[in-house]
Amino acid sequence: MQNILPKILTYLFVIVVYAFIYTIIRMIFLDIRTMSRKKNITKADGYLKLMNLKTDLDFDVKESYELERDNLIGRSNKCGIRIADRALSSVHCRIFKAEDTFFIEDSGSANGTLLNGESVADEVVELIDGDKISIGSMMFLFVKSE
Repeated sequence: MQNILPKILTYLFVIVVYAFIYTIIRMIFLDIRTMSRKKNITKADGYLKLMNLKTDLDFDVKESYELERDNLIGRSNKCGIRIADRALSSVHCRIFKAEDTFFIEDSGSANGTLLNGESVADEVVELIDGDKISIGSMMFLFVKSE
């Protein structure tokens, strides 16, 4: 009778270990499946990649924003890319696509929009892959998908 209890505990321990390994493998599988679905769904022609560290900012911001044909950026609810940065105007700037080319224009913002360190006030400027866009307290990298 004394030998049976350690054997039962050993079998229970083995079952718990196998259940744990099964759970880990299942979680990895589900994560891979979710990521592959996201890659298939998101086929944007371009996106903005945040260059700041998110921890340095005192507001919520995404790591990247997919660009559509017409994108308003600002604090207002009517903006497609809404960011609660106090340094942004309600409608700060606009990024839009004409044919296969993206362009940026400032919307008369108080703090201005910089493209590679130069102001884009009162003009529409073509975006090139790798351009750095500074708005408010953030800097984004423009990436054009192939």
